[in-house]
Amino acid sequence: MSLDALFDPRSVAVVGASANPAKWGYWLASGALAGRRRRTVHLVNQRGGALDGVPFLPDLGAVPTPPEHVVVAVPPPQVRSVVVDGLAAGARCFTVITSGGSDPAEERELAALVTAHGGRLLGPNCMGVVDTTTELRLSWGDFPAGSVGLVSQSGSLALEIGRLLARAGQGFSRFVSLGNQRDIDAADALDALIGHEGTRVVAAYIEDFRDGRRLARTLTAAYAAGKPVLLLTLGRSAASGRAAASHTGALVSARAVVAAVCRDAGALLTESAGELADTAVLLAAAGERIGRLPIPRTDRAGGRPAPPRPLRVSVVGDSGGQGALAADALVSRGLDVPVLDEPTRIAVAAHLAGRAGGGNPVDLAGAGEADLRNYARIARALLEAGDTDATVLTGYFGDYATANPAQAGLECGVARELGEAARKAGRVLVVHTMARDTPALAVLREHGVPVYERIEQAATALAHAARLPCTPPQPPAALPRRSPGRRVADGAYESVRELLAAHGLAFPVAEFVTTADGAADAARRRTGYPLALKAMGLAHKSEAGGVALGIADEAALRAAFARMGAATGATRYAVERMAVHPYSVELIAGVRYDPAFGPVVMVGLGGVTAELHADTALALAPLTPGRARELLLSLRHAALLTGWRGAQPVDLDAAADALCALARAAVEHPELAELEVNPLLVHSGGALALDAHGVLRGRQVYGRSAVR
Repeated sequence: MSLDALFDPRSVAVVGASANPAKWGYWLASGALAGRRRRTVHLVNQRGGALDGVPFLPDLGAVPTPPEHVVVAVPPPQVRSVVVDGLAAGARCFTVITSGGSDPAEERELAALVTAHGGRLLGPNCMGVVDTTTELRLSWGDFPAGSVGLVSQSGSLALEIGRLLARAGQGFSRFVSLGNQRDIDAADALDALIGHEGTRVVAAYIEDFRDGRRLARTLTAAYAAGKPVLLLTLGRSAASGRAAASHTGALVSARAVVAAVCRDAGALLTESAGELADTAVLLAAAGERIGRLPIPRTDRAGGRPAPPRPLRVSVVGDSGGQGALAADALVSRGLDVPVLDEPTRIAVAAHLAGRAGGGNPVDLAGAGEADLRNYARIARALLEAGDTDATVLTGYFGDYATANPAQAGLECGVARELGEAARKAGRVLVVHTMARDTPALAVLREHGVPVYERIEQAATALAHAARLPCTPPQPPAALPRRSPGRRVADGAYESVRELLAAHGLAFPVAEFVTTADGAADAARRRTGYPLALKAMGLAHKSEAGGVALGIADEAALRAAFARMGAATGATRYAVERMAVHPYSVELIAGVRYDPAFGPVVMVGLGGVTAELHADTALALAPLTPGRARELLLSLRHAALLTGWRGAQPVDLDAAADALCALARAAVEHPELAELEVNPLLVHSGGALALDAHGVLRGRQVYGRSAVR
């Protein structure tokens, strides 16, 4: 359903309005009155009174015309009756500020009542909504106008972000405080920002992802619409607080899942309110130019994607020290400050005095003081040359008129030239300056040049922007219906092995036994020698002495069986044919069910050192073979798979198929909270699962065979 009544209603009624500035009702009422040129405003308070010449009405029944949007700021026991009255009066949208007093069931019932009448509900327990493009201010606090749309589960954090944006000459197009999300949730609010003409950058602080896959589709849609999304979240969730029942559980954190979703959807995950605001300023000012940066992200030569080329940055500093520190800040964040091409060095040096050279960083060495126009000349030479993607000007520019007001006109003119040079070249220009709130800085911002007070802000914003993908991301695949086959009874190796084999995973020949005689018979009939003996029913058998490898004959098998029985007390064992392949690599592959995002696939370097390496890649299940292959090649140690130092490369297609089969099994069996193969032995001839186990939902860890 449309959210037009939320952001641009024809009429608003504030129930709980107040003339006391210490009360929420005052800020909601005064904010509503600020937009009365655009809409009708009614103020309701059963005790009477007035604000700014507008009398308070006793209840919604006294409102002369139907209020399209009702803001509810009354004590908890009165909320339901106000909503009922609002629906009777014809309201289509409710923003419920009230917090406390209502249990979740009552809140859900309230939302159901509103939606059953074709309406929408924001909250309860929210801070309100602001749309600076429609003069709607239904919240407490100041919200500077700008082109950043924010959806937040924290009102105070929104105020902080707003102040940071304001200091940089930016602000909000829209702000939505989600509250308890009983109806309008993060995906709804973000969808509304994507289609909003006044919003250039979308930002969100989300703690509770609810339907994570729907949100992932929204993030993908935002990228497709040219609206970059900046996400800020916590590093904790119910999933991450649960004790890990497997290697997969230990290696897949809630934040890692969010990071993977953002990567695949084209969104940027930030670490703080400051990072979010700084990056939003850059993207709002120069987002179109950043989207056109010619940064080749992949090179398919040899069948393996090359790492993305770093964003190349040229630096112009008023002093050698400032330029060098700027270069250090950029390089430490993964950006490149390259040597300039000879023609560019010559073009830059033409505007420098004395022995100053045209290196990178460029040291102005007084050229700016000699003639302010040199700032524009040198920046233009760098922007038009094309050997770098962005230029950072660091130092004093913007502050000359503070010391000498006679230079105000000239400095503003140079600022205008800088902005025009960046626009004409189609490249990014960023200014770091010790000045603050001067006319020249205002001119820079008007011409799409972001300005920062600290060089690390500029460097971080550029580094985040450089992570935007060049190719449109694909929305997550829909989850297929559950398999009509039988549910997995337990997570033990036998059961999981049978399940995965049915989905196409290959395992060594094996037989499960309870006695030493049975083991010897299995070796004669099925596996041959050498073989592996593994005790069933233990969580970590390697440490407990529950695995023996390379058993060469029956005598060694019986001896191993006796030792293992004494050490583990196991009553059931697996006798497996040894799998030995030259140039093989052990991987770990797992799927963990995330409460928000559903099944999440993890692949990484495996075996007993899986947690030590912590070299993993994540994606939402199910997978396509192409996506599975990309995950494998994104590992830090992917060179081990493609032929490290002359080794034979593994069969990547077989490895990818194994990942797809594992993901498919997990998707079709949601009764499994975790499903894991470790190790998955990949080699030039295929992929072989050497161990597997699962964890049923609501259960403790089930017995699994040890990794080897």
